[in-house]
Amino acid sequence: MLSVDGQDIHVSQDGPTDDPALVLIHGLGASAHWWDQVVRLLPGYHIIRVDLLGHGGSAKPAGDDYSIPQQGHRVAGVLDQLGIRHALVVGHSTGGAVATSVAEQRPDLVTGLALIDAGPAMSDDTSESPASQLLTTPGVGDLLWQVRTDDLLRQALHSAFATDTYPIPQQFVDDLRGMTYHALIATDTASTDYITQRTLPDRLTALGKPLLVIFGDQDRRWRPGTSTAEYQAVPGATVVTIPDVGHSPFVENPHTTAQTLLSFTSIHAS
Repeated sequence: MLSVDGQDIHVSQDGPTDDPALVLIHGLGASAHWWDQVVRLLPGYHIIRVDLLGHGGSAKPAGDDYSIPQQGHRVAGVLDQLGIRHALVVGHSTGGAVATSVAEQRPDLVTGLALIDAGPAMSDDTSESPASQLLTTPGVGDLLWQVRTDDLLRQALHSAFATDTYPIPQQFVDDLRGMTYHALIATDTASTDYITQRTLPDRLTALGKPLLVIFGDQDRRWRPGTSTAEYQAVPGATVVTIPDVGHSPFVENPHTTAQTLLSFTSIHAS
């Protein structure tokens, strides 16, 4: 547990600390545990997983500390405290926006970016989960949150996978239940605000960093066809579509995701 700007941030580390740093940032309602399957498939790296504020083992304050730039600042603060001078940063979904913000604020720190099913712009949003939509509806979601049974939370999580029959681990249900309603809504709003102010492809074009974009071709939260097309417009970007998986390819097909990441990181790690 590290303190960054007075907030406790939970950090997990795997691999030798003198190996190249690889940072993994989870998405909305998740935690570092979502990366468990893929971590063991990424040898040769000092892997650093950060629970964003409001998630996992990190603090869950009631204030207005959830903007994407604030989240990015904390990730950079974690790396500074760990003595990391250069890192490749991987972000899933909302974590992709946070990863982009880290690079915007600290271009000296980030040597390359990999985004996994990170929505490029709100025009590509196509969330299908009725339960997820209910949970984020003012006046309704807060009441449902007081109940938040396993069944309700699993329904909300289904759209993160290709089908409603995907066996969602209990850990993922517990990660979502462990959030406060304020942290969930504030993070969701912050992510929307960030890509509304400026799309991720526009931000990434300005950054000029090595970029890998991975999308599941069955993503039910973002339109994979138009989303990948927008990222392909970023100069030098490598865009990979993984078949037969949804919004979370590193969970649904960790081996292919790891191989794709390694082909990118082996070139750009420092």
